[in-house]
Amino acid sequence: MRLKHPAKDPLDRPTTGKHHAVMIKHNLTIIYRNILKRKGTFLINLLGLSMGLSCAFIIFLWVYDELHVDKFHSNENRIFQVMENLRRPEGIVTTSNTPALLAETIAAELPEVVAAMTSTPKDFFPKFTFSYKGRNVKAAGKFADANHFEIFSYPLTRGNSKNVLTNKNSIVISEKLADNLFGSTIDVVGQKIEWKLPGLARQSLVSGVFKDIPGNSTDQFDFVIPFLNFREIMGMPQTMDSLGPFNTYVVLREGVSQETFNQKIAGFIRGKFRNANVTLFVRKYSDQYLHGSYENGVQAGGRMEYVVLFSVVAAFILLIACINFMNLSTATASVKWKEVGVKKAVGAGRKSLVIQYLSESVAMSFLALFLAILFTGLIIPSFNSLTGKQLDIGATEPVVFLVLVGITLFTGLLAGSYPAFYLSGFNPVRILKGTVQTSVSELWMRKGLVVFQFSLSIVFIISVLVIYEQIRFIQYKNLGFDRDNILQFETEGRVAEHPDQFIASLKGIRGVENVTGLMGSFITTYQGMGGELSWKGKKVAVQSLGVQYDFVETMGMQMKDGRSFKRDLNDENFKIILNEAAVKALGLNDPVGKQLVSAGPGVQIIGVVKDFNSQSLRSEVKPMSFRIDPTISTIMVKIEGKEQANVLAEIQELYKNYNPGFVLDYKFMDTDYQHLYESENRIFVLSGYFAGLAILISCLGLLGLASFTAEKRKKEIGIRKVLGASVSKIAGLLSRDFLILVAVAFIVAAPAAYFLMSKWLGGFAYKVNIPLGIFILVAFLVALLTLATVGFQAVKAALMNPVRSLKSE
Repeated sequence: MRLKHPAKDPLDRPTTGKHHAVMIKHNLTIIYRNILKRKGTFLINLLGLSMGLSCAFIIFLWVYDELHVDKFHSNENRIFQVMENLRRPEGIVTTSNTPALLAETIAAELPEVVAAMTSTPKDFFPKFTFSYKGRNVKAAGKFADANHFEIFSYPLTRGNSKNVLTNKNSIVISEKLADNLFGSTIDVVGQKIEWKLPGLARQSLVSGVFKDIPGNSTDQFDFVIPFLNFREIMGMPQTMDSLGPFNTYVVLREGVSQETFNQKIAGFIRGKFRNANVTLFVRKYSDQYLHGSYENGVQAGGRMEYVVLFSVVAAFILLIACINFMNLSTATASVKWKEVGVKKAVGAGRKSLVIQYLSESVAMSFLALFLAILFTGLIIPSFNSLTGKQLDIGATEPVVFLVLVGITLFTGLLAGSYPAFYLSGFNPVRILKGTVQTSVSELWMRKGLVVFQFSLSIVFIISVLVIYEQIRFIQYKNLGFDRDNILQFETEGRVAEHPDQFIASLKGIRGVENVTGLMGSFITTYQGMGGELSWKGKKVAVQSLGVQYDFVETMGMQMKDGRSFKRDLNDENFKIILNEAAVKALGLNDPVGKQLVSAGPGVQIIGVVKDFNSQSLRSEVKPMSFRIDPTISTIMVKIEGKEQANVLAEIQELYKNYNPGFVLDYKFMDTDYQHLYESENRIFVLSGYFAGLAILISCLGLLGLASFTAEKRKKEIGIRKVLGASVSKIAGLLSRDFLILVAVAFIVAAPAAYFLMSKWLGGFAYKVNIPLGIFILVAFLVALLTLATVGFQAVKAALMNPVRSLKSE
């Protein structure tokens, strides 16, 4: 008997609202019955999709926050920072260090500029010490021009943004600093406070209070003092200075393009001072966070690379979860064959079947959404602690929830698309006759999806292990100095006024090996003011560090040539010590005793230290010089390791007695070193979580496929057992196919992982070679996980009573 189909599917015709309601109810009933029939498959799909969605949600919240850093300023699209490209023998060096008078000159001479301002750079100073009625508070801040609060949108709760910085003796403080110093934010305007830096003490009148800086601002500070005050302190001349370390910001008029302005400003600085190798350009202020890296004068990456990286990771993990859904749906299609055949026989068209199965996958996706939101809420506190963010899924903007719903809907449609079109394409006659067989293309498709998802998982695992090896290399690399057991703290109070006396007292403590001091910080990402040294007409940019006696000895550096600074000599002020990189850059032979030309008086080289890495290993060692500086902002104490606890207690007691009213705020140098690699450490931890999640979701899918395969081959297993096959042989038979797929996945993933990790390691000047052992280890681990996942089902099937399995058939 031949089945006839209506010319038109009655379910595909236009329907009324009542018919829609009936169809929706009908589809929901079918979805509910299918869940009850296949609880195992349902739970695997639900868990996989919810974990994938949770990962995507967390990464999306992080990406959304990253993309909105510094975007809160009202003139955000028109605020630009002036940058310098310096042409050096080694290439073009890009820096944000600009002359002090550049902002004033630009505002006067360029009509495209609405406003311009100068400020001291971030981390240029150690923390200031503020005193009010016997209370001492430390805070970080900057000097800035009078229009600072008009250009940048930092709301004032006290004072007027137009005039809070017009008086050079004024100061604007944050609500946090006001609370710490005065115990209140009310009635603080007009109060006189004293602030100190090493070798400097001033008084200022509070003229305003601003709200605490939001977390999505790159510029974090607690006070602003007029730049006029700084110029007076430093006795700065009214001339352009090419070596100025200051930051310059401009607000462009509406309609002025960045490209056009860059063409005009490029040669602006030439002719205004002696250095003609400087080219100016502007970058959008809000781009500094994500696009802050430059190579040879060209923008080359930054944090945006991590935004893209983790966005891709989220997409891949979600894709792995979708592949599980596709695989399990197509693998269990035989269960739905009769349902499809009957529906098609009574007139259902392909469109209505596609809608039904897509509805089923979308419903699954939205069920997973609720579980994903629960997972996300539980994970976010730990994620915030790891990344330093303040993400809150309950306090996000409506657009975020719309995107999350959109991701969920897209996931449901993607996961259900292939099963829906696959199932709806069956021939009803062949279904009802029982002649439908799994096609070769379907098997290859399913195997290809398994290979794809395991390839991604293997790439993640290899990447995590390579990142771990690089971080381990960073931890144990010989830096050219000893960073262990060195205590450091900033000077303040009597310690800042009489550092030599305090250092002498510290040296008298048993367990203290040596003590020294310096101006600034030793381990830092900040390049400082820098300087320039010249030998026979060859000029080299050199980072100059002002240090105290015993610095080389305390840091455990090795002298390659000459001597260190000696306290008993009285003529060390115009002597310098160079590192090997500086000697090489200057082209010096037998450098000790040579007289070099500097920006000030000439200097004589008395020694050369072996190269050391005080900055990130992403950069090669830069030319550096040491000079004696009478001003100390940081004291460094080398302690015997086994005596650390006792020595620390004695130092705290000495500090308390010597510096009443102040609390010793110390840290160890190796902590500073770790801060240089916060991004790398975060990437390692996050990548580890993502890799674990990817392999877990993949194994869940493998578990479902193995379970279905064992069920499908029940009869074959029963016959083999009757014929004498052992449990191990049957388990091996069922596991073999999956192991082959995972092996193929490894062959595909290994070269891809090697390429990606080689590119990532290319960002380091000093890096580890990717060990072959990592690939062997990953191959072993993935094979073990596959055997553990599939083997459980295989052994379970092999242990089944063959009589029962043959009876059921």
